Amino acid sequence: MKKLINIAFVAAIAAGAGTLAGCSDFLDAENKTNIDSDSYFPTEEGLEGLRTYTYSLLKPLLSSTDLYERGTDLYCGVHGENLGELSMYTFTPQTLTISDYYTNLYSFINNANYMIQMAGDNGTVEAEGKFFRCFGYYLLTQQFGSVPYVDWFIQNAERNYPKTPLSELYPTLIAELEGIMNDANLPAEPASADGYGRVSQRAVKALLAKVCLAAGWDLGTTLDNAVNGTYTINDRSYFEKAAQYADAAIAGQPLTMTFEEKWAPENEGNNNETIFSLQYERNGFPGNLSEGGHGLQNNIGGYYGQPNSTGEKYCGRSGMSAKAIYLWGKGDTRFDATFMTTMYNYNGTWGTTGYYAYYNGSNLNSMPIAFRYFPFYVTEAEAEAELAANASQYVRGSNVNAVYAYIMADPVVMYSFSANGTWTKSTPSYSEACGGLNFPATVKKFDDPQTAQENTNTTNGYRDIVVFHLSDMYLTAAEAYLMAGDQTQALARLNSVRDRSNAGHLNSFSDYQYEYTVPANFGDITELDVILDEKAREEYGESGRWMDLRRTRQLVRYNVAFNPDVTSVTNMSNARGEIKWYRPIPATELANNTAMTDADQNPGY
Repeated sequence: MKKLINIAFVAAIAAGAGTLAGCSDFLDAENKTNIDSDSYFPTEEGLEGLRTYTYSLLKPLLSSTDLYERGTDLYCGVHGENLGELSMYTFTPQTLTISDYYTNLYSFINNANYMIQMAGDNGTVEAEGKFFRCFGYYLLTQQFGSVPYVDWFIQNAERNYPKTPLSELYPTLIAELEGIMNDANLPAEPASADGYGRVSQRAVKALLAKVCLAAGWDLGTTLDNAVNGTYTINDRSYFEKAAQYADAAIAGQPLTMTFEEKWAPENEGNNNETIFSLQYERNGFPGNLSEGGHGLQNNIGGYYGQPNSTGEKYCGRSGMSAKAIYLWGKGDTRFDATFMTTMYNYNGTWGTTGYYAYYNGSNLNSMPIAFRYFPFYVTEAEAEAELAANASQYVRGSNVNAVYAYIMADPVVMYSFSANGTWTKSTPSYSEACGGLNFPATVKKFDDPQTAQENTNTTNGYRDIVVFHLSDMYLTAAEAYLMAGDQTQALARLNSVRDRSNAGHLNSFSDYQYEYTVPANFGDITELDVILDEKAREEYGESGRWMDLRRTRQLVRYNVAFNPDVTSVTNMSNARGEIKWYRPIPATELANNTAMTDADQNPGY
């Protein structure tokens, strides 16, 4: 939501939740505002503050990719580092990233419950509260499986919250969402820039599609072999509902924007493919601008040095895996729209030279280039012809960065330029190239061209976070139709996404051609693999891959084959051989929740 309010004021009088067993700690805190929350929040001002505060609680939950992307097939460590315990599956019930996520989700849900309690005759606030509650539980079930379900506002020291089986939880969420999907108190669909940040009936249908799809897998299939990723479908009814609701969210809208336009910074406020987003506003932000945003633009790329000295974007230690580089074939427009394939050199002027010159600079056709990244299918002759045709741009001169160009394949073809623009060629392995500087290419989907020049700062990007969007619904429908037994409709939804990006129309699933190397133990490429590959291309970096692989029972198969931090199923299991299909229930929750014991811990821990 673009509207700015005093979040600190709302937080001071709103009740928050920690783990379920620790809610009273916050509630017993001294209220220094001398305002009674039960009197304030039912007012128009109070309800607006409460709903905005609850929206804000979603932001930290969705602005970090670690839990959503690491430990999958698409990412690897860069600059000589691995991706840590989430990628190596060495996390435990004491891991803070996991326990904080669990705690923050329940805090979000408790505030949603408070919205519902305080709504009175305000149907909009009540419906939004129900949407948030269901969304919070959807995220919990995808990461933790069965969890305690609480549909009331916790305001005492009660510590007895038993786990609710998924067989009860999913129907509860679906029924509640079905109850508000046509609620006249919600707009039918987002109609403006501000509307994208408000819950709409269309957003409810999108969430319904996601919940029904997850229910189909978790309740309607049986895992046959974890290593092979094989399963048996026992019940298709939830998949049929997921397809129905995904189509309802699509609402007959075709994919007419180019992929570049869809993710261009200037289109985030005027993008009719957005169904629901978390909105950020740089202009007028009342606090420190370096602390009020998020770091999605900083999460996936190579290491390019410190921005204060190199003028390039700061990135962490997560980059494209050796599989990922082969996903985008020749002609697929999503490669250039997803990755910054040309990074310009820096002459000391932030924003108009260096990384963000792509958005803010002038005369890009003559601007000096620091790093150029070619896709795998470009031949050496083609790359060298381009380098020769633009030779003057590869002269470093007085600019900061040493100049390199790469063909991103395995092995990599690396061109190292001298100061005068001549180059030498080498062919390191992909892992060797990732261990150095400036490789691989970085994701640009979330770039904020107004980013300040600060070293390692990951809270100064103000791009809206897109939660649900149109092409995601097409791919949700494709998966749902496939699992419901309708390959014709599944292929039609898949082709809608592929056709928009010139990826090649498939007349059948067997037409699919892949370029990455498949280990022998991975088995044949299935129809489900085709959809998962398409989701990887369309939604790269959008914080969904781990949940996609867990949901579809492919988590072990894909990690063993393509995650460099995993060599066998043993890496993903405990000493008893139990696979870590879910995150562990935090140790603090098991210790303090009197309705839960060690027997309630998820398998694998």
